[in-house]
Amino acid sequence: MSQDQKMQLDAKGINTLRRATLGLFGLLSMGSLMACGYRLRGMVDLPYKVIAITGNPSPPMRADLQRAILTGTDAKVAINPKDADLILEITNDISGREILAYNSNGQVSAYRLNIRVGFRAFDTAGAEILPEAEIYITRDMDFSVSTVLATDVQQQQFLTSMRSDLAVQILRRVSAPARAPQARSF
Repeated sequence: MSQDQKMQLDAKGINTLRRATLGLFGLLSMGSLMACGYRLRGMVDLPYKVIAITGNPSPPMRADLQRAILTGTDAKVAINPKDADLILEITNDISGREILAYNSNGQVSAYRLNIRVGFRAFDTAGAEILPEAEIYITRDMDFSVSTVLATDVQQQQFLTSMRSDLAVQILRRVSAPARAPQARSF
């Protein structure tokens, strides 16, 4: 066996040892995260099979809610509220932008984007499942006069991300009363 072949075998052994050690550290860190109760956001457990979205959500918010229902739950979206198990009414959907900071020239250098969504949920009989609630989300965004077009694209990306987050939060709020333990009266 030549000297080069011996060096290649030694290098392969070291690489295998490194991989095994890194794998062990990865498993230990994942185990500690699972032990503390951390878990990735997965599907929302809803006891409802068909959900109707009513009220006056903006078209992008309606689309994000429908996407969240279809991809994050086992439920379907009903067009007619009479066909639904749960009616999710969006009472208001307001998005805005406020100036956060100015630079030394008096030009805007940062904005705060915000979206406020009011909603309530009830069944087809009219029984309130979730009383009217509101979720408010904000994101801060830097602004530069020299990159106005890029900033507009970035603002739209932020708003899209914010609406997606809001849609998932709304579904989690709707699922919470169904998972809460019922109080027993004696």
